Amino acid sequence: MKKYKPTTQSRRQMTTVSYRGVLTADKPRKSLTKGGKRHVGRNAFGRITIRHKGGGHKRKYRLIDFKYNKKDIPLKVETVEYDPNRTAFIALVCYRDGERRYIVAPKTIKVGAELLVSEKAELKVGNRLPLKKIPVGTFVHNVELKPLAGARIARSAGNYVEVVAHDAGLVHLKMPSSEIKKLSEKCWASVGEISNAEHKLITIGKAGRNRWLGKRPTVRGSAMNAVDHPLGGGEGKAGRGNRRAKTKWGKPSGKGQKTRKPKKYSNFTIVRRRKVGKRK
Repeated sequence: MKKYKPTTQSRRQMTTVSYRGVLTADKPRKSLTKGGKRHVGRNAFGRITIRHKGGGHKRKYRLIDFKYNKKDIPLKVETVEYDPNRTAFIALVCYRDGERRYIVAPKTIKVGAELLVSEKAELKVGNRLPLKKIPVGTFVHNVELKPLAGARIARSAGNYVEVVAHDAGLVHLKMPSSEIKKLSEKCWASVGEISNAEHKLITIGKAGRNRWLGKRPTVRGSAMNAVDHPLGGGEGKAGRGNRRAKTKWGKPSGKGQKTRKPKKYSNFTIVRRRKVGKRK
């Protein structure tokens, strides 16, 4: 982590990830980027549908390959780059037939490393193969929920999923949330952890830095008026007390409460529910 001299009060606690020695390119490959306006929490009518979003620095979107549909063709890592649209680093890879793509970079990956997407691939960091070929105890990332549908699970900085069991055509995986889920053994996954694990140690330091990231201020419900929030109102500084934590619309939120829909389509895939609260 990179720390700063305390030239101001906000600078005193601020920390950032040290990119020196990790990133190897300054600018993205133009053919693998696209522009466009971010919707920042607004719908087609311009109305706010997601609060606390807006502003932020202009970004170019990097086209990331989550499907890995070129199999049995070796690929080589050319650069490791920063991506403003995600917490993990990305890697520019070149297949042996000359095609270049961006992938989410695994931890410890270096320029020049050779990777492979194949059922016969070696069990090493960055290689991608079906879950049935991956032994118990292995950490994986970029995991598919359905075969050949593209990576959906464990894609952010420092994340990984642990293979804990193989059973009758299904593989049990321990999610980052501590939930254990069962998926088809035909789903594909990449070996190893995601890069930039230090991201969770960042101290923002000042409000303006959050505005650069496109995050607008968040106000506590207990600080609002009673008309604006279920937890609002009261004389002086009144806390939430022993009432259940609620959203602005009266729905339960966090703090150990169950918020999952009882009839959610994917309930049958859960072997063990996640552990909620401070102790996971």
